[in-house]
Amino acid sequence: MSDLHWKTAITDVQPNKIRIRGYSVDELMGNISFSQAIYLVFKGELPSPEVGRLLDAIFVSSVDHGASPPSVLASRTVASTGAPLNAAVAAGVLAISKFHGGAIEEGMKLFKRIAARMSEDGLEEKKAAGLILDEMKKEGKRASGFGHRIHTQDPRTEKLFSLARELGLDGPFLRIAESVEAELEKRIGRRLPINVDGAIAALLCELNIPPEIANAFFITARVPGLAAHIHEEKSRMKPMRKIHPQDFEYDGPGKREI
Repeated sequence: MSDLHWKTAITDVQPNKIRIRGYSVDELMGNISFSQAIYLVFKGELPSPEVGRLLDAIFVSSVDHGASPPSVLASRTVASTGAPLNAAVAAGVLAISKFHGGAIEEGMKLFKRIAARMSEDGLEEKKAAGLILDEMKKEGKRASGFGHRIHTQDPRTEKLFSLARELGLDGPFLRIAESVEAELEKRIGRRLPINVDGAIAALLCELNIPPEIANAFFITARVPGLAAHIHEEKSRMKPMRKIHPQDFEYDGPGKREI
């Protein structure tokens, strides 16, 4: 066997056969959702229907958030130059980082750090959360996944948490996230609500997703939204325009019911 030989446990491709984690892709098609397929690729096993439904909601929650996020502005700017779709999408994805979308990974690490302190010292959620927040302040670090530049109560957080409880997928990490929110308010004197990144972080902790791939959930969710903005930019706007980050208005359909 060659020294260059290596192995992968994700997908086996043979003539006329494709198996993802052992499952034939043609048998998966039409029988599982895209969200369940993503879970299968990452975790190696098919999720329960309840987990699949929660993942569906997570992806919907982040599919788009208007024209002002840095990733959208980056994609629209590159699209305005006449660059192809893949380049404009890549520009948007590259703008997803520590303070935009990347808060999910940092939030998961925070919640896991608090859970570890609870286990080590036999503490309840609020006590452990307070101790960790005090340590982070001394370290010059901020809690990711809390506060929002637009929302004083992120509607996506409320829906994700209520759905998790409905599906029986709520656990200690949801309580930890809520404890951090309460302890932050005590320390700074104003409420920083759990935003969608913090909510997703708590739920991915519940699902035992590795923090190192957490931001992939935000990126996967946001790519369709970026593509929609890119198409609108190319089909509706003049090329090489100056794109103001705030001076725009929504002129799409009004409120509609499902």
